[in-house]
Amino acid sequence: MARTLFDKLWSQHEVLTLGGSVSLIAIDRIFLHERTGSVALKSLRQAARPVVDPSRVFCTMDHIVDTLPGRGDDTRMPGGKAFIVETREAATEAGIRVFDVRDPQQGIVHVISPELGIVLPGATVVCPDSHTCTQGAMGALAWGIGSTEAEHALATGTLRVNRPKTMRVRFEGPLAPGVTAKDLTLALISRHGSVGGNGYAVEFAGSAVRSLEIEARLTLCNMATEFSAFTGMIAPDDKTFEYLRGRRYAPQGELFERAVAQWRELVTDEGARFDREITIDVGELAPMITWGTSPQHAVPVTGAVPTLEQSGTPREAYERALTYMGLEPGTRLDQLAIDAAFIGSCTNSRISDLRRAAKILEGRKVAPNVRAICVPGSMTVKRQAEAEGLDQVFRDAGFEWRESGCSMCFFAGGESFGTRERVVSSTNRNFESRQGPETRTHIASPETVAASAIAGRLADVREIAAAA
Repeated sequence: MARTLFDKLWSQHEVLTLGGSVSLIAIDRIFLHERTGSVALKSLRQAARPVVDPSRVFCTMDHIVDTLPGRGDDTRMPGGKAFIVETREAATEAGIRVFDVRDPQQGIVHVISPELGIVLPGATVVCPDSHTCTQGAMGALAWGIGSTEAEHALATGTLRVNRPKTMRVRFEGPLAPGVTAKDLTLALISRHGSVGGNGYAVEFAGSAVRSLEIEARLTLCNMATEFSAFTGMIAPDDKTFEYLRGRRYAPQGELFERAVAQWRELVTDEGARFDREITIDVGELAPMITWGTSPQHAVPVTGAVPTLEQSGTPREAYERALTYMGLEPGTRLDQLAIDAAFIGSCTNSRISDLRRAAKILEGRKVAPNVRAICVPGSMTVKRQAEAEGLDQVFRDAGFEWRESGCSMCFFAGGESFGTRERVVSSTNRNFESRQGPETRTHIASPETVAASAIAGRLADVREIAAAA
């Protein structure tokens, strides 16, 4: 019987069925961070339950940690230091590998997991973080969980999971200049809604996906959660295997070759059936940007704020989004002045993202009155960028250059952008107050963020490329 990639991963990890569509699933890797993982570790310790296999568990300081040079345990988030200290103590006591504040391999969980070869094709990976689906780009079954579920997984190595339906999203055709993986996912969500993937495990496929490098695939899967999907995944191929070769936690030598032989089987069989299929012709796509307060509120950057009928949004949500963003229907987005630009997050902070943004910035200056910040996704990315001179390109252009971490991807009482400031951001969410109290966020690719920072307004990166 022909099976999908999801079918294969599920059956390989199904310990037993619990009735209906619920199964007990074996968990291969658990990743924690100090904002939510600390809760699970603390509860486990209070219950006097050990971690069943500490070698499969990893922890990083990324969400609350400061990204300013010379950082330590102190953070700008009220009470943030306690999260860091308590997580460190509990993880160390449990025998878990911690990528601490000053660790040379510290970084955002969904950046360092692939970077270090912690996530592998065929593995089940969970983390108390909604963007864990990022790691499905490696051919893994990865999904976000709550702190209580994390506690159960830590204690038993299993989780009770309701089996989702399956969906395949095909992106077909060659990508036009200026169009990136970020634009693909924004186009998908804008067309099919922020709940279009609800209840589904989504496999991304098609010629455009196969053409993407691994870091771009990670961006694509990252935003499956903004589609409300259980997870996003991409079948592993030679690009995946070469990316993983030699990574710290990946198999080495002959073991790696044997693993690759098994990983090659992790593809959807010809004729396998999905519960739903979507196909998008990427040749017609342009660089995308959001206008409202949901990733669903996205249009081409050269477009305008849609009418209610064009938006596909309920009236109340549409009108609230317009009021919050200070916009009117028909407003051209590429005419909107910005106050700040942010490049970072688990979506777009890898070395390839920084290289592409730096190419736009080289020899140019950020517009007056625009605050621009770049936060590498890991200390490894930061070192590599500095070795290539990218940090100097960012600095010369007028960007702040930071240590790694989630930073201003989200506001949790610490550092933020200003009230009603208009920000163009490479992050994954543009919810109300996501980047600061009443901050107005437009999400886009790193290239669009860089181009907008230079122009002082939301801008089409193709304008910059044409002027070069």
